[in-house]
Amino acid sequence: MPRRARLVLPGVPLHIVQRGHNRQPCFHSFSDYLVYLDKMRVHATTAGCAIHAYVLMTNHVHILTSFDDVSGPSRLMCKLSQQYSSYLNKRLGKSGSTWEGRYWSCLVPTERYLFICQRYIELNPVRAGLVVRQDQYRWSSYRENAGLGDTHSLLSPHELYGRLGTSEGQRKESYRKLFATDLTEAELTQIRSGLQDELPLEHTAGRPGRPKKEKKPVTGSD
Repeated sequence: MPRRARLVLPGVPLHIVQRGHNRQPCFHSFSDYLVYLDKMRVHATTAGCAIHAYVLMTNHVHILTSFDDVSGPSRLMCKLSQQYSSYLNKRLGKSGSTWEGRYWSCLVPTERYLFICQRYIELNPVRAGLVVRQDQYRWSSYRENAGLGDTHSLLSPHELYGRLGTSEGQRKESYRKLFATDLTEAELTQIRSGLQDELPLEHTAGRPGRPKKEKKPVTGSD
């Protein structure tokens, strides 16, 4: 069955996931992560995409972005995927695609879901068992959003982030407090279903998940 046509709307955050080809690692060294982040910074700017959150896992990436032009996300991911793949092939002396098919995406259309989605993304390394706490993982946006340093200077906070406090310190403290409670199983299922069906999150609330095909073991979480 062909995949559902991708839905994008100007100004509505989009949760993007791209996985390594055959679920193989797409980051092999410290420098690989830095190169990917640098290319994401450049192409987000040229594509007019504001990056709110991200995480680079061993064999996949999550990006939460907003944009004014509906072509922005596809231009971002096309350039980012192609240039990073070319870099990695040259460094490793191999050929072929680093990534599987096209990326997956899901609209995050309401105030209720924005921070749920950001937490989902930044807690990915914890769910995968790579770290005990989200602030221990270097290759995500959490430390920058939470005011803990290690910034890669590519984030553009969503307007809802600005409402977390009247000062930068208050906003970052309030953001850290969002992680005091875990995401519920219902929230995790809703986000995963949204990505699988490429539907806005508000349309997946209360929907039973589709039976999932058995998957090969993978490195990392979801």
